[in-house]
Amino acid sequence: MNLLLATTIAALAAPAAEPADAAPGVVALHCANLLDTAAGKLLGETTVVIDGKRIRELKAGRAEVPGAQSIELAGSTCLPGLIDSHTHLTGETSPTGYTDQFRWNTADYAIRSTVYARRTLEAGFTTVRNLGDGANASVALRNAINAGIVPGPRIFTAGGAIGSTGGHADDTDGYRADLQGDPGAKESIINGPDDAWKAVRQHYKDHVDLLKIMPSGGVLDESSSVDNAQMTVEEIQAVVAAAHDYGFTVAAHAHGAEAIRRAVIGGVDSIEHGTFMSDEDMKLMKQHGTWYVPTIIAGRYVQEMAEKPGYYPAQIAAKAKQVGPIIQQTAGKAYKAGVKIAFGTDAAVYPHGQNAKEFQYMVEAGIPPLYALQAATTHAAELLKKSKDLGSLEAGKFADVVAVEGNPLEDIKRMQDVRFVMKDGVVYKQDGKAKE
Repeated sequence: MNLLLATTIAALAAPAAEPADAAPGVVALHCANLLDTAAGKLLGETTVVIDGKRIRELKAGRAEVPGAQSIELAGSTCLPGLIDSHTHLTGETSPTGYTDQFRWNTADYAIRSTVYARRTLEAGFTTVRNLGDGANASVALRNAINAGIVPGPRIFTAGGAIGSTGGHADDTDGYRADLQGDPGAKESIINGPDDAWKAVRQHYKDHVDLLKIMPSGGVLDESSSVDNAQMTVEEIQAVVAAAHDYGFTVAAHAHGAEAIRRAVIGGVDSIEHGTFMSDEDMKLMKQHGTWYVPTIIAGRYVQEMAEKPGYYPAQIAAKAKQVGPIIQQTAGKAYKAGVKIAFGTDAAVYPHGQNAKEFQYMVEAGIPPLYALQAATTHAAELLKKSKDLGSLEAGKFADVVAVEGNPLEDIKRMQDVRFVMKDGVVYKQDGKAKE
């Protein structure tokens, strides 16, 4: 299936692979300001010297670099390429989404994913974690991007989310009885520690980069609860133990307080959403060093769409109205409590390309602009365990650079209008326009 998807993407999306120039030998980016995310301070005029796919050096002021191609970014602040720690690039919200799944083939989702990937990259997000898909379409998308067939962000994908029968990861929930079947560990549905080991090993066989589990209910399924616990501590511990054998980190979708507690005790690396996180959960996360990925924009968006008659099935609309008003408050409270936060949006729950609205919502929740930007750079790189290559503009790191006009520390909304995007030394957007 993965080979078929990769071939389909290559055949039908190849024309979209031409917008960026091939990475030249040496490029000098002349930035009016540069955000040093590692040191947490805004620098003045800086020249970023890029050699191939990596940064060679940073020079104070507007330095001349003999033989280099110069790119002028006057009036702009340069930042590291942004990282969204929670996306779903193979789908997108739609009022017909619950019927499309009975009409569309896997290739339909795969082809559309190339559009979502490019939109994400042009919004300034040069790296993403993809936390859940169908038929491993994101694995094929990752491979196509890495091969230069289609433009898109650097993807670290979890493949299908692992969960329990009838839980948030069970895509057959809500189907009529003769269509439900009995999905098992091969389909990422587990019931007990033995199933957990098999599911993880299947993911390894499918060539994923990390794992995602669903230990609580969720919004966008037709079950009755958004926050009930759906995996045991023993099941979570088994996933984590198996994951460590294969070098995987584990992200946990968890809205409910009890599910969050179980996931943290079970050893997961991050809690996604965390809507009903309790004070005790926050203390436990600090003790265990567990990351929190709030996805405020997803909660805000589903709440808004739930007010539109017919956009969601009735049960989903009811849960969306329950989660929406709380998730932003929780993020602010978790920040004040000292929980480590990495930036993530749950892209696909809202239209791809609007990822940067999360910065605004984080700041509205009481999170300082600098911390919000670090959450999408240094923090997210640490969560990915890729700090040697990503998260800051330093010599030796990947040449992922974005620029916005003015100072985003003074107006965080500027992040919603990224004017320049470079990934791996290749320019994909300049002067606010995608490269054609």
